Amino acid sequence: MVSSSVAFVPQGSISQIIAYMVDKNFDLYEKSDKYLLYLIGKPQSGWVSINESVLTRGDFLYKLSHSKAALKPVAYIPGETKEFLLAQIALDFDLSYDKLMQEYTLATPYPEGFIVPQTYYIPVGISEKSVIHFLLAHAKKYHKDVFEKIFGEFNEAKWHKFIVIASIIQKEAANNEEMPLVSSVIYNRLKKDMKLQMDGTLNYGRYSHVKITPQRIKEDTSPYNTYMYKGLPPFPVCSVSKEAIFAAIFPKNTNFLYFVRTKNGEHTFSQNYDTHLQNFNK
Repeated sequence: MVSSSVAFVPQGSISQIIAYMVDKNFDLYEKSDKYLLYLIGKPQSGWVSINESVLTRGDFLYKLSHSKAALKPVAYIPGETKEFLLAQIALDFDLSYDKLMQEYTLATPYPEGFIVPQTYYIPVGISEKSVIHFLLAHAKKYHKDVFEKIFGEFNEAKWHKFIVIASIIQKEAANNEEMPLVSSVIYNRLKKDMKLQMDGTLNYGRYSHVKITPQRIKEDTSPYNTYMYKGLPPFPVCSVSKEAIFAAIFPKNTNFLYFVRTKNGEHTFSQNYDTHLQNFNK
């Protein structure tokens, strides 16, 4: 049989593993191959190295049980965008950045904020399609688990709004302690039908590390420009931590409408524009 370079083997019984592999279009027979695996040895859970070669069925089953794939770590930090993550993966695993982006676009309707920020251990030899499906499968379970723990069920529209807000918090807050305060400013401004006017919303996609200037604010006509448009951006602007999600769901109860960064990198919050100007001038 012709196999891919690596394959993922889930935890479970031999019958469950074979059923999973068949569902993933591997050329196995559920009834007969499980008896071969009883003789060869139970497949190891996790990534196994198959190599791109023509294998006999016995060789393939042997590799499932004995060939652990080499793994390399890839760190994805909160506040970063998928463009930078996929560029790093392309570089580290000799993959095509364009194919990674294409597979991502085909696999999910969410341009940003879906992949979970953490350190991933990815097998050497993985394909563009497989790495995207690996990242998104983990993200789908993660978001579902987090929101079910809080709300009892997963509501996609509610989830989407909170992740958008969490992404703005992630970009704006200096630390985890500030996140509920930044969240309160977002909600207070939305309630008063004020523009958010937050630089972080313009750090989307490839602009993740670009300094926001008056010229950029004037020229960026995308819906991410909260100086130009009222309301929230249509999609998250970056990856979000669990702390940012919690802050989006549970904002601090304040009357703050403004904040300005101080010399130590943290923010001073205020309720009115005059005080905000004083803080800004300091």
